[in-house]
Amino acid sequence: MIRFSPPYIDEDIIKEVTGILQSGWLTTGPATRQLEKETALFCHVEHALAVNSATSGMILMLHWYGVTEGDEVIVPAYTYCATALAVMHVGAKPVMVDVGRDFNIDCQKIKEAITERTKAIIAVDFAGWPCDFDGIYSIVKDEKVKKKFRPSSAAQRQLGRIMIMDDAAHALGATYKNRPIGSCADVTVFSLHAVKNITSAEGGIIALNLPAPFDNGEVYATLRLWSLNGQTKDAFTKTKAGAWQYDVIYPGFKMNMPDVLAAIALAQLRKYENQLLIERKRVFDHYTKVLSQYDWAVCPPYHEAGCISSYHLYPLRIKYINELERNRIIEGIAGRSVAVNVHFTPLPMLTVFREAGYQIKDYPAAYELYSNEISLPIYPQLTNEDCKTVTDAVIEAVQELNSAIARTTATAVL
Repeated sequence: MIRFSPPYIDEDIIKEVTGILQSGWLTTGPATRQLEKETALFCHVEHALAVNSATSGMILMLHWYGVTEGDEVIVPAYTYCATALAVMHVGAKPVMVDVGRDFNIDCQKIKEAITERTKAIIAVDFAGWPCDFDGIYSIVKDEKVKKKFRPSSAAQRQLGRIMIMDDAAHALGATYKNRPIGSCADVTVFSLHAVKNITSAEGGIIALNLPAPFDNGEVYATLRLWSLNGQTKDAFTKTKAGAWQYDVIYPGFKMNMPDVLAAIALAQLRKYENQLLIERKRVFDHYTKVLSQYDWAVCPPYHEAGCISSYHLYPLRIKYINELERNRIIEGIAGRSVAVNVHFTPLPMLTVFREAGYQIKDYPAAYELYSNEISLPIYPQLTNEDCKTVTDAVIEAVQELNSAIARTTATAVL
């Protein structure tokens, strides 16, 4: 059985984690700080904060920006639920907009959705393919749009416009116009969940790229304090001789990443660009080379001038089918011992959002993409023979469906 997305664990990772276990210090400390430094360097930013999940990272940043009850945050309808739930957790309203053919947020739909209540836009680099950040920035910097902006916090007054947050849960290692994702939006939040390109089992990273006059070092220090219950000293600092005294100066959150998890991500990050990312591209390219020969296959975007995917997902689309037929193909693939997935069920189709009044009929592009999308397994451990097993399973399952449809049509004619 070919699994869908197992974590990459090798001896270097085991040694890194074992070293933390033997150090006598498990929670937030030196390893977490080192992960922050190395991630910031990788993303070409000065400061990055490690937290316990990407969801926490988005909540923390929205809270820092002063987004609260009565405010609106624009999000794509085609994303994982956490993008919108983070908005709801700070009391604001997610304003969903449709997506383009590349699965990413539609800039024209963003423009139409902006109101005087809009405080932020959360773009999502679906499957690791970067959004049109130049297009998004041109919208928020437009004078007509800036005149609509009604700042209600010090950070909002300082920025003077709608904040752009990149939900880059899929996109560590991707490039937009020759810039690494992490340095393309005001704030970028990565996920280090177990199925991501780099994992800490659970975790997230906030990359800070706020423009002047913001001091990203000061913002980092504030966020770090807020992520530790507003406490002036973290637990590691308090263990030093005579350093037990501390204060709590803000009603913060418990969102910190522990060292024992940071160690997993550190070991992976150090071989990511020159090994793991290359292997993901190998798998991606294998699928595209084989499947692009079939007129029913729509292969995902992965490269254009200055833009490169992180190869997190391989969202294959099958032409000429509906949702039920897509599900039959998935069953056929599973019957050939290959696990696949669907990314994602659009937000308006999920109970929590449907009951809040969102309707999938308002997002036709999102539904069309969802109805014929199948995510193929993509990770470094897959051999070329494994890749062939996957493509063979897909091709055979599609042909099996087409044959069944042809028989049904012939019977109906008779």
